[in-house]
Amino acid sequence: MSRATALLVCSAVVMAATAGCSGATGSRPGGGGAPAYTVTPNSPAAKGSLDSFTWSLYAEPYTLDYALAYDYPPNTVLANVCEQLLRVTPDMKIEPGLAVKYANPDPKTWVYTLRPGVKFHDGSTMTADDVVASLERHMDPATGSPWGSSFKNVASIKKSGPLEVTIRLSKPDVLLNELMAASPGTVESAAFLAKAGKNYGGPKGKVNCTGPYALDSWAQGDSLTLKKYNAYWDRSLTPKTGTVKFTFIEDPSARTNAFLSGTADGGYLVPSSSFAQLRTSSKGKVHFGPNTAVADLAVLDLKGPLGDLKVRQALSMALDRKNIIKAAAGGIGVPAKAPAARGAWALAPEKADDYFKALPEPVYDVAGAKKLIAEAGATGRKVTLVTSSLAPEISVVANAVQAAGKQIGLDVELKAVAPEAYTSIFVDPGARKGLDLVITNGYDNTPDPLEFYQYLRTGDFGNYGNWSDAEFDAVFDKANAEPDAARRAELTAELQRIAVRELPIIPLYEAPYTVFLGSRVTGAPTGIAQLYYPWAATIGAAQ
Repeated sequence: MSRATALLVCSAVVMAATAGCSGATGSRPGGGGAPAYTVTPNSPAAKGSLDSFTWSLYAEPYTLDYALAYDYPPNTVLANVCEQLLRVTPDMKIEPGLAVKYANPDPKTWVYTLRPGVKFHDGSTMTADDVVASLERHMDPATGSPWGSSFKNVASIKKSGPLEVTIRLSKPDVLLNELMAASPGTVESAAFLAKAGKNYGGPKGKVNCTGPYALDSWAQGDSLTLKKYNAYWDRSLTPKTGTVKFTFIEDPSARTNAFLSGTADGGYLVPSSSFAQLRTSSKGKVHFGPNTAVADLAVLDLKGPLGDLKVRQALSMALDRKNIIKAAAGGIGVPAKAPAARGAWALAPEKADDYFKALPEPVYDVAGAKKLIAEAGATGRKVTLVTSSLAPEISVVANAVQAAGKQIGLDVELKAVAPEAYTSIFVDPGARKGLDLVITNGYDNTPDPLEFYQYLRTGDFGNYGNWSDAEFDAVFDKANAEPDAARRAELTAELQRIAVRELPIIPLYEAPYTVFLGSRVTGAPTGIAQLYYPWAATIGAAQ
C-alpha cells in the first residue's frame, strides 16, 4: 500500500496504462490476443437491497489492526469497518471523511476539524482524543507500524479543541496530509484501544471503528463476517446489504470455481489466468478499474552485481515485457515506463501523459544487454531472485527473469520461499539477507505519485535495497514542501526521471484493477480505491 513496493500478491497487477489513460475511464486494446476492455471507476449501480453476500479474499487477513494493515486482504476488510480523517473516492479524488475540513495555516502545521456526532460501533462518540490516540500509535515503536515513517516529520499531535486536532511538523510535509486518507489517518476509539491491548485487531480483541459495517465474527482459517451498522453517520453510504461474509481462498483455480458456482458473489484481484474463462461466463462479469499499481523488480542488494547500473540496465533490456504481460496478466496491460503507474497521477492527470511521453520506451535488446554485462565484468555472476507460490504471476515473472539472465550471461538463481516468508521480505530487513531481487506490486494509496517516490528516499522503510541518491533526496524534500499540486507534479516528474535513469527499481508492466461480480450483485467500485473506500456499502441486488 503506501509502500512504494508492496508485494505482488494480486492476480493482476493493474492500471490503465496505455497512452492517454491516466484518467479513471476509457477503452483499452487487449494485448497478446486478449479482447479489448473498458476501465470505469464503478460497476452499474445496485437496484435493490440484499440480506447478505459472500466475498472472496485470496488470503486471510493477518490482522485487522489498522496500524499494521499493509496489504490487500486486511485493507479490503477494514475499508468497510474503519475510516480515516479524509477519504479517497472511486474516481481517485480526496474528499472530507471523519474530518469535515483541514487547514494548513503555515507550512509546518495541519489543523483538522472533526465531524460532530460520529459514533463508534459500541455507541460512544468520536472526539479529538480518539484521533490523537489513533494517530500517535503509528509513532510508537512498540506498535511496530509499517506506516511509522509517514510520521517522520511530526513533532506533535495535539487536541486543540473538542473537535479539533493540530499536527505540528519539524519540516513541511504535504504527503502526511494526503495520507490521512489512508491507514495513517484511521480513527479508532481510544478507550477500546486501551481495553483491547495486545489483542487489538485480532479475533479476540477485534476492532471498534466508525464505518458502515462492524466486525461481527472471525472464524480463523475459515471466514470473517461483517454486519451493517445502523447508526452510520454518512447516509449517502448507508449499506444496501445486511451481512457481508468473507471467505479465504488462496488457490486461484478454487477462487475461479467459487465465482462460477456462485459460492462467492464476487472478489477483487481476479486471477489473470482465469480472465478468458470468466469474461465469457454467464455467471457474472469481470470489471476493470483505475489502479495505481506497477509490477516491478525491486533491487534488495546494491552491494552485489546489481550495484552496478550497467547490470541493472542490462537486466531491464533483456526482459520481454510483452510476453510477460501475455503470460502473467492475461494479455491485459502494457510495459511500464516508470516504477510508479500513470494511474498514480490522478492529482495531475492533464500533465501525466506529457511526463510519461518524455520517458524512454522500455527497450528489448538482448544483444545490447549482453554487451553491458560484459562491460560490467558481470558475466557468470549470480543474482538471487526470490519466488513463491503466493501468486501464479510471481512464478511466471521469476521464470522470465531467469531466462533473460541466461541469455545475457547472468546466473539468475530462483529461491522459492513460503508465502509468509515472501511477505516478511517487505517488513523485515533480515528476511532480505542473501537476496538480490524481489517481484513487487508498487502502488499508491493516494492519487499523488509523490507518495510512491518517498519510498526511494534515503533511509525510508520502503527503500528495501537502501538505495541512496543525494539529488533524488533534495528534489523529494522540495516536492514534499510544495503545496501547489501542479508545481509538485513537476518536481515529482523529476523524481521519476531520476528513478528511471538509476533503476533502483526495474519497471515491468501495468494493467487495470479487477473485480468479479456474480450475476446477482452489482454496485462495487472497480478500482484500487476500494482499499480505503467503503465499497461493500454500495453493493446490492443487480435486479
